[in-house]
Amino acid sequence: MTRTATRGVLFIHSAPSALCPHVEWAAGGVLGNAVNLEWTPQAAQAGTYRAEYSWAGDAGTAAAVASALRGWNQLRFEITEDPTSSTEGARFSYTPELGVFHGVTGLHGDLMIPEDRLKAAVVRTALGDTTLELEIDKLLGKPWDDELEPFRYAGDGAPVRWLHQVV
Repeated sequence: MTRTATRGVLFIHSAPSALCPHVEWAAGGVLGNAVNLEWTPQAAQAGTYRAEYSWAGDAGTAAAVASALRGWNQLRFEITEDPTSSTEGARFSYTPELGVFHGVTGLHGDLMIPEDRLKAAVVRTALGDTTLELEIDKLLGKPWDDELEPFRYAGDGAPVRWLHQVV
């Protein structure tokens, strides 16, 4: 079986200090190499830390890392995976309150909503369970974006992350 190489970024938005080494260990276990993150204080929540890590690996690595980190109380993170010529990209977001959000991303980073999820949203709307606006917001991960936004801004002294050239 041929492996497809890709890359992405792991954003740890907030983790208590006691959890930081466990995050490194879990991510390193999935990535197959030691992960030593540069932790900086998270201004949005006292007593927590944030870090970013650019990774390279096989397609599907972001899902494996998200699975390894999900469910840890007091941890907030996102992980992205770039699309390749044969695979879609991915974005996973996690908060203790909302759990995991998974979005499939296209070449330009847009979320691509599968047909069955759109149909299910329309059915829930037609049944009167919700509104189409709320359903679309969920499909696009808006509740996760709303909860994570205060944690995304690192403040002064944040490390610079160079973007990869799209090929």
